Amino acid sequence: MINLLESKTMTVVDYLAMERAAETKNEYINGEVRPMTGASRRHNLILGNIYAFLHAQLRQSTCEIYPSDLRVKVEAANLYTYPDISAVCAAPTFDDVYKDTLLNPCLIIEVLSPSTAAYDRGEKFENYRQIQSLQDYLLVAQDKMHIEYYTRQSDNTWVFVEFKHADDSFTLASIQCVLLLQEVYAKVILDQSSPVNGHA
Repeated sequence: MINLLESKTMTVVDYLAMERAAETKNEYINGEVRPMTGASRRHNLILGNIYAFLHAQLRQSTCEIYPSDLRVKVEAANLYTYPDISAVCAAPTFDDVYKDTLLNPCLIIEVLSPSTAAYDRGEKFENYRQIQSLQDYLLVAQDKMHIEYYTRQSDNTWVFVEFKHADDSFTLASIQCVLLLQEVYAKVILDQSSPVNGHA
């Protein structure tokens, strides 16, 4: 999650040096460094559920899936950021010899929070769309059962579908994996509801 209220300017070289030595994460866009705040329990449960469920399906695949510690660079926007989950099915390409900044994700997933939802849907998605390899973009709510799925078409337009029910499932075209909402929200207590699968 990005703290939009606190930022400072820095060169890319200094930013990368700082990130590689830091225990916390920061987003970089056009010279501006934005601290990323810690995630909630629900955010981490949802993130872990998605990563584990997709990782299991990709064990025999050439695709690779990464948690939020791997940076992604949007070269056209001069943006360095940390998606909650990213995946690549082609040979992964990186920004430099450190191989800690991915250039060609085919899938990006962000778990929404109140402070970042507008940014993830707006400016950030606008920047992500400039990654030519990107085929799928998922926005996952943490206060209710709701997934927004955007998929790139052959004419470079994006199609939007949403899912809201525990028995909903769909296939992520870029990695050919099925995602079940019941698995995404397992053990998660949603607002004004019982936890999915009856877990606390």
